[in-house]
Amino acid sequence: MKTSDFNFHLPEELLAEHPAEHRDDARLMVLDRKTETIEHKTFKDVVDYFDEHDLFIFNNTKVFPARLYGNKEKTGAKIEVFLLRELDKETRVWDVLVDPARKIRIGNKLFFSEDESLVAEVIDNTTSRGRTLRFLYDGSYEEFRAKLKELGQTPLPKYIKREVEPEDAERYQTIYAKHEGAVAAPTAGLHFSRHLMKKLEIKGIDFAEVTLHVGLGTFNPIEVEDLSKHKMESEEAIIDQLNADIINKAVEEQRRVCAVGTTTMRALETSVSSNKKIGPYHGWTNKFIFPPHDFGVANAMITNFHTPKSTLMMMIAAFAGKDFLMHAYEEAVKNKYKFYSYGDAMLII
Repeated sequence: MKTSDFNFHLPEELLAEHPAEHRDDARLMVLDRKTETIEHKTFKDVVDYFDEHDLFIFNNTKVFPARLYGNKEKTGAKIEVFLLRELDKETRVWDVLVDPARKIRIGNKLFFSEDESLVAEVIDNTTSRGRTLRFLYDGSYEEFRAKLKELGQTPLPKYIKREVEPEDAERYQTIYAKHEGAVAAPTAGLHFSRHLMKKLEIKGIDFAEVTLHVGLGTFNPIEVEDLSKHKMESEEAIIDQLNADIINKAVEEQRRVCAVGTTTMRALETSVSSNKKIGPYHGWTNKFIFPPHDFGVANAMITNFHTPKSTLMMMIAAFAGKDFLMHAYEEAVKNKYKFYSYGDAMLII
C-alpha cells in the first residue's frame, strides 16, 4: 500500500471549526461491511444498531491544557510552548514544542505569568521544533500542575484557525474522561452525551474502558510513499485486568464489540494476543495499522472523518475495506459531512 492510495479532494470548508450544538446531534454515516451499503443518520441513532450485552469500549484519557504562551527574557518575544510529556516529576522537566523555534536556544528563559511566578529554562534541543524545558516554580508539585492548568489553553488542532473559546474546555473533552495525559482528544468519543449514555445503559449495552494518552503524532503527516517505512510516535496505553476480562467475555460470546475511536482500536490491537485474548497492558505503543490487517477484538467501530493520507484514515481503511471507505468518503464530501476533530461521525458494522 502507498500513501498516495489514500488521497482524495477535501474542500477546506468541510473542516469543522466548531462542534455540533449538542454532542449527539452530529451527523452519522453508517457503513455496513457485509452489504456495502451506506445510511445517513444522526449520532443519537447509534443506539439502534446495538442489542443488549453488546459492548462499547471507550478511551478514558483526559486532555490537559497543553498550549502555553510565554515571553522570552530580554527581548520579550512571544513564544508558544506546547507541552508534550512530563519527563521528570521531581525536577519538573518536560518535552515540548516551541514556535517560533529559531528564537529558542539552550540557556534561554521563558516567563509565563505577569508576576513571573512560572519560569522555564531551555536545557536541550530534541528536534527542529522540540526542546526540553525545566520549569522553575516555588511551590508543591500539585500547585505547579495547577499553575500549568491555569495558564494553559485547550490544545485545539492547528487546522482550527479561530481563537480558543470558553466552550472548548468542555467540548474538546469526552464526558467520561478520567486519566489526564492526552494533548489531543479521542474525538470519536466527543459525540457521546450523558443522555445518550443513559439510553445505551437502559438498553443493556455493556461498557469497558482503556486508556491511550493521545500525542501530537496523531497529526503527523506521512512523509514516505511506502507505508511499511512510516514510524508512528509512541503513545502510552493502559488496560487493566477488569476491563480485559469484560472485553474477552464479549469476544468469547461473539457479541458486537464496538471500539470508539482509532485510539481505542490502537490500544486493543497492541495488547491482543494471537488467540484473540486481551491481556492487561501498561506500556508504550507505536503500532501503525494499515491495510491489510486482521483485527483481533472489535467487530464494529465509531470514528470521525479523517484528512487525506492520514494514518487515521489508513486504519479505518483496514477495518472497513479500502475501496468501500474511499466510496464512503466521496459520499461524505458530496453530502457535506464535517471532517476532523469537531466533525461528524461514522459507524462501521
